[in-house]
Amino acid sequence: MSGHSRKYLLYSYIAFKTHREQFYFTCRSPCAGVLCSIFFPFQAVTEPDVNRRAYAVWVSEIMLQQTQVATVIEYYNRWMQKWPTLQALAEASLEEVNELWAGLGYYSRGKRLQEAARKVVSELAGQMPRTAEELQKLLPGVGRYTAGAIASISYGQATGVVDGNVIRVLCRLRCIGADPSSPAVIDRLWAMANALVDRSRPGDFNQALMELGATVCMPKVPLCGECPVKQHCRARLRVEKELALASQKLLGKLPPVPDVEDCGVGDCPLCPPAAEPWDSSLGVTNFPRKAAKKQPRVEQTATCLLERRGRRGALEYLIVQRPSSGLLAGLWEFPSVPLAPGLQQEQQREVLRDHLQAWMGQPVAAGSLRFMGEVVHVFSHIHQTYVVYSLPLDGDVTLDLASSPSRWVTEEEFRASAVSTAMKKVLKACERQRGEESGPAKGSKRKRGAKPGAGGSTRPGTQLSLRAFLRAPNPP
Repeated sequence: MSGHSRKYLLYSYIAFKTHREQFYFTCRSPCAGVLCSIFFPFQAVTEPDVNRRAYAVWVSEIMLQQTQVATVIEYYNRWMQKWPTLQALAEASLEEVNELWAGLGYYSRGKRLQEAARKVVSELAGQMPRTAEELQKLLPGVGRYTAGAIASISYGQATGVVDGNVIRVLCRLRCIGADPSSPAVIDRLWAMANALVDRSRPGDFNQALMELGATVCMPKVPLCGECPVKQHCRARLRVEKELALASQKLLGKLPPVPDVEDCGVGDCPLCPPAAEPWDSSLGVTNFPRKAAKKQPRVEQTATCLLERRGRRGALEYLIVQRPSSGLLAGLWEFPSVPLAPGLQQEQQREVLRDHLQAWMGQPVAAGSLRFMGEVVHVFSHIHQTYVVYSLPLDGDVTLDLASSPSRWVTEEEFRASAVSTAMKKVLKACERQRGEESGPAKGSKRKRGAKPGAGGSTRPGTQLSLRAFLRAPNPP
């Protein structure tokens, strides 16, 4: 990319950004500066306290990892209202952090964000590291991309960033067809990003590159005609060459001798594999190469809603806290136990009964566990099926507090607690099951074979047979 094209891309982004800020447009780009300008126009850029500016960028970048902007906005606003500074976040409890983060997914992000805030306050005298290298080295949960984004946007360090959008732009610009997730390709992309970044306005340039990938150089339907750097796009040039070659073949002409500089010739580690032919229907979206997705592992878990009537007659549920490390660390859930594959329903009941007995210290009859259905929830790497049971209890029970913290909560308290989306789906499934068992919903269809009442009258909402519908009405 030439210096002229670099400046053109930068100026195009600045014009777009100014237009968006004036009219409060919502953008799709997962980059912190853009996000901050949506929430607080100009504040992220003009905030005189560099630590507060870097903190705002940092929070938005962490939230935007694997999460869409539209989802993040509400969480970000609530977070910054509750903890506007690093010091405020450092004083919060993990329980408070988990409660606010609940529903955003990838829960370890919030925990590590708070751990890093505490480290800045206690070990770094409240001063954020100022370079990408120090940010990545000193702060838990801050990777190469996040460090580069904070350093370039908040501190003006001339360092590049590489996220999914940037990978797509660079792979098409340079016609890189090798697996973009491979270490060799990632290192080359980072080197390119660092070489391309504008030294005078690195933050704006990095956001411009990400914006280009989010709004123009899109995954499936790129707007190549609107691209400000299309004259430098080797993927676009490759498309033109392939079309010319196809035309020559139709005319019966011999194909030209391949140019040694063309992508796909020789053993270049960045070129598409020779075993993967060019797909003319894809055009520039042949790049980057789609990495093979690893299938999530399949797991089953038995979970039980222990229920009782509280002092005021309200239904209460028992929830327990998960371990402080691992999946969904520190969150609350209904008592649960993993299930071995291939178990029949009665065997599942017995496993859950044994787990509850050991935990409650009193006998539990397997037959008293009422099956409520199954709930499927897909994590990033786990396809989890919750086999849900309920168990009403009379009065209180003695719990083994050494196993894990626990507490009784009402439905309202449950929804306000630090619980995962999966557990909310479990509760919703139980409520739906109870609703179906309490009686048919209004407007439900008449069961096959059921007869209408005397005189041909029917209950409101009952579906009539064709004969009954056409029958003349009875005289008054």
